[in-house]
Amino acid sequence: MIGLWYEDHEIGQSAALGAHTFARDEIVAFARKFDPQPFHLDEAAAAESIFGGLVASGWHTVSVSMRLLVDGRREQREAVAAKGRGVRDLRWTAPVRVGDTIAFSLRVESMRELQRPGWGLIGMRVVGVNQDGREVCAYTLFALAARRPG
Repeated sequence: MIGLWYEDHEIGQSAALGAHTFARDEIVAFARKFDPQPFHLDEAAAAESIFGGLVASGWHTVSVSMRLLVDGRREQREAVAAKGRGVRDLRWTAPVRVGDTIAFSLRVESMRELQRPGWGLIGMRVVGVNQDGREVCAYTLFALAARRPG
């Protein structure tokens, strides 16, 4: 479970965010709307590409990780929400193919109390790994987290 308050986190803490299986129609629909490159849209064109087949957009993959992160915090929303401050070191290290199941996890890498009263900054490394244990994406997410009242 991801902590609710800044004080609920500690460096080294990790959490599974969940997994998602990428279906052909979902890959194509996302690409049509947001990343219309041939290797995301068309099997024949994708077969001739460097990927040798249809692959999900990296932006699609990262968007799924964010959805899982937000869904994991749903029951905590009534108290406080973390606010994104940016991403660093985003890498797509392997293609995500039709039928791949990607498991996402995070690890707290840094914490910093802010001078702004009531807030701290948490750096979390998010990693996606396919069903074969191969990393497909990774990035560091920075989020403001509310300090525990009192």
